Amino acid sequence: MLMCVKFPHPRALLCAASLVLFVPFASWAQLKLNNPSTKPLNPPSSSTGTGLANPIANPISTPRDFIVAVVDSVPITNHDVNARLELQRVQAAQQGRAILKSDVTLRDVLEKLITEKALLQNAKDTGVVIDNEALDLAEQRQAAQNQTTVEAMRAKTLASGSSIEKARKDLLDQMMLQRFVERNVPGRIRITDVEIDNAIKARDKASVSTAAEMELGHIFISVPENSSDTRIAELRTKAQSTLERVQRGGNFGAIAKEVSQGPEKETNGLMGVRPADRYPSLFVDAVAALRIGDVAPLVQSGAGFHILKLVSKRTVTNATITETRARHILLRPGGQLSQTAARAQLATYKTQIEAGRADFAQLAQQHSQDASAAGGGDLGWVAPGMFVPEFEEVMNKLQPGQIAEPLVSRFGVHLVQVLARREAPITERELRDLVRNSLREKKYDETYQLWAQEVRGRAYIEYRDPPI
Repeated sequence: MLMCVKFPHPRALLCAASLVLFVPFASWAQLKLNNPSTKPLNPPSSSTGTGLANPIANPISTPRDFIVAVVDSVPITNHDVNARLELQRVQAAQQGRAILKSDVTLRDVLEKLITEKALLQNAKDTGVVIDNEALDLAEQRQAAQNQTTVEAMRAKTLASGSSIEKARKDLLDQMMLQRFVERNVPGRIRITDVEIDNAIKARDKASVSTAAEMELGHIFISVPENSSDTRIAELRTKAQSTLERVQRGGNFGAIAKEVSQGPEKETNGLMGVRPADRYPSLFVDAVAALRIGDVAPLVQSGAGFHILKLVSKRTVTNATITETRARHILLRPGGQLSQTAARAQLATYKTQIEAGRADFAQLAQQHSQDASAAGGGDLGWVAPGMFVPEFEEVMNKLQPGQIAEPLVSRFGVHLVQVLARREAPITERELRDLVRNSLREKKYDETYQLWAQEVRGRAYIEYRDPPI
């Protein structure tokens, strides 16, 4: 069954456009390395990660558009920063959230763009290439996910005042960043059998039948790699002072927005409700003895200093896992069958099945293009994480008996129906897989952040006028 591929860490497929990075923020006066009216310095002959980029004249005459930073000779303009902020607002609105100007500053957006530019340039230098066929398929998948056609999506792009070329260039950059991350981050994570054994023993001590779900508030102060002892002491003092503000009754969310350098600053420092084993063990240990509303003593990790508040906590019985039994019809675009035609054909099947004029299993036997066809498309009982993320995400939203709209995965176009769900005991193998994935989840963010900082540290960065 071609599509039944286990992805031990689906977060590796994170869209690069939404990468969130822990990057150090200095005051703007410290960051602004040269005045635009002053001739920029030339970079040193050897890359030290602290020099300036080659000077680039600002050819833009529009009053509100100008170069705000240069990364390895690639300019970032004021328009780029504001356009990215607007994109974040649109995406948040689609998710039912609202991003106010006070939530995400233009400087925050600029720092993310700088890191992306550094990563993108490094991806190009190391030979990451996306061919036109892959780009076309990604554009088709993007349209399918938006439940439209490529032609309609392009028309909407033109109507917005942008161009098709720019939209495809943005998509190409996203794909290059995604592939660059996939090549470099997962391979840096090592999970040993000893770590898995120790984690299982820890679960046993805490009682396998229970698992805590909790939400933490988090204020993060980054310590850049290779910082001097003096600089580390300064940052520790800043972190301790921030902790004391919180302990004196200061508003945690407001302080997080003001000080934190982590992605949670956009949500008042809240990390969201999740099982305890989805938090770094360092965090869990720090809040283990706290009561709800308490703040832990200052925590230091390899990435920096952390201020943690226990917002909520509850214990739930969880000795089982939820298994799903689903079936599908798979059509693979190619030759005379376009992706649009495949989606239309499957949509017709869905209408016929729901109207009682056709049988799902019979249609799967006649038309499905994978090994499950002989069994009427039945994929059997599966535990979480057994299918590729884009398939599993849709499947998990379905109620038993419900059929999804045709969805696009890397294997083709699917019509999916969930037949049933059940709670099943966790086998030893499933437990080890869950623990392994949990350990990878804990290590992934820090591994990614440290790697991204390394790449950024090798880039020449020149700050010019701040964005407005």
